[in-house]
Amino acid sequence: QLQLVESGGGLVQPGGSLRLSCTASGIGFYLYTMGWYRQAPGNEREMVAQIGHGGNTKYLDSVKGRFTISRDNAKNTAYLQMNSLKPDDTAVYYCKASWGDEYWGQGTQVTVSS
Repeated sequence: QLQLVESGGGLVQPGGSLRLSCTASGIGFYLYTMGWYRQAPGNEREMVAQIGHGGNTKYLDSVKGRFTISRDNAKNTAYLQMNSLKPDDTAVYYCKASWGDEYWGQGTQVTVSS
């Protein structure tokens, strides 16, 4: 079982950058596929980026070239580097760990506004 805690959200101007972190407590972090999801008001939750235990990645089309997902298994942490942020990126961002079972963090707010 894992517990996930996200951090790094906040208010940023369009074109700015943020780095989200998702730190896991528990055993076997390196086995899990880690994903970042987001949910804006009135919208369904959508997958933004995903990284497998082998390091393979997948991205939502609208964030390709702007966002980068990574992981540091020694620190039990997954990251989402977000550059060239747009107002449409405004949402609550959640991390998810999956390996059979799924575990979610509590979410962190990202607001892109001038």
